[in-house]
Amino acid sequence: MSPTVFHYKQYRFFFFSREEPRRHIHVRSPDGEAKFWLEPEVELAKNHGFSQKELKELANIVKEASDEICKHWNKHFRT
Repeated sequence: MSPTVFHYKQYRFFFFSREEPRRHIHVRSPDGEAKFWLEPEVELAKNHGFSQKELKELANIVKEASDEICKHWNKHFRT
């Protein structure tokens, strides 16, 4: 199961239900996939296919939406 938190342009922001406990978010589009840690601060964990320009934009989106992402995370994982 991989609940979608939100969409932005062609990007889907989501997480996997059965993955590591450290808060993070995955981002996928037709061009690639990335994973960002949410704690202790927003940081790129993995990248497959996105340009540096896209990663910068995505990191900014994750930072701006971090409260919403954490809210969804807590609700889904009941933490």
